[in-house]
Amino acid sequence: MWPESADTQNLLDQAKKGDAEAVDQLLARHREPIRRLIDLRLDPAIVQRVDASDVVQDVLLEASKRLREYLKNPAMPFHLWLRHIAKDHIIDAHRRHHQAQKRGVNREQPLARPGWMDKSSLELAGQLIDQERTPASAAIQEELQRKLHVALAGLDEDDRDVLLMRHFEQLSNQDVASALGLTEAAASMRYLRAIRRLRDVLAP
Repeated sequence: MWPESADTQNLLDQAKKGDAEAVDQLLARHREPIRRLIDLRLDPAIVQRVDASDVVQDVLLEASKRLREYLKNPAMPFHLWLRHIAKDHIIDAHRRHHQAQKRGVNREQPLARPGWMDKSSLELAGQLIDQERTPASAAIQEELQRKLHVALAGLDEDDRDVLLMRHFEQLSNQDVASALGLTEAAASMRYLRAIRRLRDVLAP
């Protein structure tokens, strides 16, 4: 999901020297991963009120403004720093549209998250439901995705979060640990626990 770290580091080094073109390339390379993160995380109940592209633009604008500060003290990998900014904007969007709107969005028909509708969900469902049932048709694929989406929605937030991070955002266990403020061992245990619970739901 995220660009190669070596290429990112090279652009960061150039940006630190004041190369404006490197900054533009750096942010452009991360636009699509940020969009996918927002598709994963944005509440389906508000997607008709919030344009994901606007959220992406806001994230990149804030990142551009704060990049010099980040480069002075890069306490975390660049993609995790961007992810942190993006999650703050998602939280702000949820707060505005769940609390401030006169007509509550909670009554609207939920929509499937676009970020859940990709091969990641099929691969995860295939691993947990039945490895022999390789999706051979659109109907089977849709059923696998439907089962996985229902199962994910039924998990508690911590379990769902770590599964999204590992399988949909494609973060390493080290990245997950850093993002959640856990040791790598604790992050690994949380992931294994979530996998067990998801498997129990999908294939009791």
